[in-house]
Amino acid sequence: MSYKLYYALGSAAMGVRVILEEIGAPYELIQTTIAMDQPRPAEQMALNPNGWVPVLIWDDKSMYECAAITVFLCDRHREANLAPGIDDPERGLYLQTLVYFSNSVQNAFQLNYYPDRFADTPADEASAQKRGIRRLRETWKVIDDQIGDNQWVLGDRFSAADIYLFMLTTWLNIPRGHPSTDEFPNVARIADAVMQRPSVQLVYEKWIAEHN
Repeated sequence: MSYKLYYALGSAAMGVRVILEEIGAPYELIQTTIAMDQPRPAEQMALNPNGWVPVLIWDDKSMYECAAITVFLCDRHREANLAPGIDDPERGLYLQTLVYFSNSVQNAFQLNYYPDRFADTPADEASAQKRGIRRLRETWKVIDDQIGDNQWVLGDRFSAADIYLFMLTTWLNIPRGHPSTDEFPNVARIADAVMQRPSVQLVYEKWIAEHN
């Protein structure tokens, strides 16, 4: 069972690649870009008209959206033990957290990085960017409080939710006014632990070298 993944450094596709490494399934990376001034491959646009990554391909099927791909891969490869099963008591928290990451935390990043998507005029973009920074603090605080004294996001078990958390922390940019993970000690503690995994060391080698 093999996969293809439309991939770009700095994108959510990196989180999906970590999951593929954890699963141990063979995969091929198809390089693309997240630069706003560069075109996407026509084949990528046909699969995801938004032009975003990740896009996962298997057999004659494809899908996009990082949280959806995460759920799909973890359920398809139960042997990797990256997610609670359907009847597991922690399944609800797992799904809730992934959707919150996707719909709330990522949305806050988009407000700051892509204000033109939220502002009516260029003159309003600075306000959207500032709101994005405030929203980052709000959403990361929710996650930090949710984690509490847990070893991992879901408690005592490592899961894909921890990989997703780490991925999102790599998007924080202090010079842009983003909060540091120092403000969220529980988030920082889990991100530091995830970073030690061989899969993350491989996929994020360049990022780790630049930030440590």
